[in-house]
Formats: sequence, structure tokens, C-alpha cells
Amino acid sequence: MAGCGGLALLLAALLGSAWARRSQDLHCGACRALVDELEWEIAQVDPKKTIQMGSFRINPDGSQSFVEVPYARSEAHLTELLERVCEQMKEYGEQADPATHRKNYVRVVSRTKSSVELDPEGIRIDGDIRASLKFACESIVEEYEDELIEFFSRETDNVKDRLCSKRTDLCDHALHISHDEL
Repeated sequence: MAGCGGLALLLAALLGSAWARRSQDLHCGACRALVDELEWEIAQVDPKKTIQMGSFRINPDGSQSFVEVPYARSEAHLTELLERVCEQMKEYGEQADPATHRKNYVRVVSRTKSSVELDPEGIRIDGDIRASLKFACESIVEEYEDELIEFFSRETDNVKDRLCSKRTDLCDHALHISHDEL
């Protein structure tokens, strides 16, 4: 009977380890997809479009100081994007790396909604995956909103690695994972 308890403990440890890896893969994939979506949305804004930003201070002459800043990377635009970006997770599927069996999340719907067929081979697409990815995305946005706005308010190289791996540790296992957008 003592052998059964040891076997149950071993099984629980293995299942817990597999669940933790799945959760880590999910959160890493959600972060990387979130970065892809935000970068794409920012790139769609006309670079000439600006927004007036001002302070609440009133100058001695009774006027307020305003500064024109690029709209694409303004806090107002980024906040608006963060409110809706996780809806895009419904356009992703799950793909397992054949060598490591780690999960990766890839866009399966073209952003232009054109009739271009994407190769779905080896990609699982179902409501549970999409719901889990959306929930992970929403959790990341809620927990790291300030960091996301900080990173995207100025142009930065390697945002995926710098934000998802180094700043948040969501992808600390995955500095080498490629996650190219379509």
C-alpha cells in the first residue's frame, strides 16, 4: 500500500510539472502575440497624425502649455489599444514544437482578411485554446499595463524579448523562440 502513495505522489509531481510548463508556454505565447498585435496596430497609424498633450498647470498669463506628440505611440492611443487588443487572440492557434513539445501560438487568420489560405498543418484551433490565450492576454495587460505603455511609447528594438523575457519573465525559458508575424 505504501507503494501506491509513492506512485500517486510521483504522478502528481509529473502532472504538476506538465501543467506549469503548459501555463508558462501559454503566458509566454500570449505576451509574444500581444506584442505582435500592438506593433502591427501602431504601424497602421499615419506617422503624421499627432495629438496635443498638455499639462494641468496654468501659465502666469492664464494659458496652458501643449505639446504635439505622435498619436501612434501616445499614451491615449496605447491605452485604447490595450483595451481591445486581446480580442485578437481569437485569430491564433496552438502549435507544438516537435522537438521540445513546447507550445507556440501562431496567427491563423490574415490581418487583411484576404482570401489567402494559411497553412494550418500542425496547428490546433479551438475555442478552449483561444479562450485560454485571451484570458492570459487580459491578465498580462492588467498586470503589466504600465510596462506595456512604457515600452510602446517609444520605439524600441526586440520588444518581445525585452518585455516578455527580461522585464516580465513570462518567457524566461524562450529567448530563442521565433514568433514571426504573418
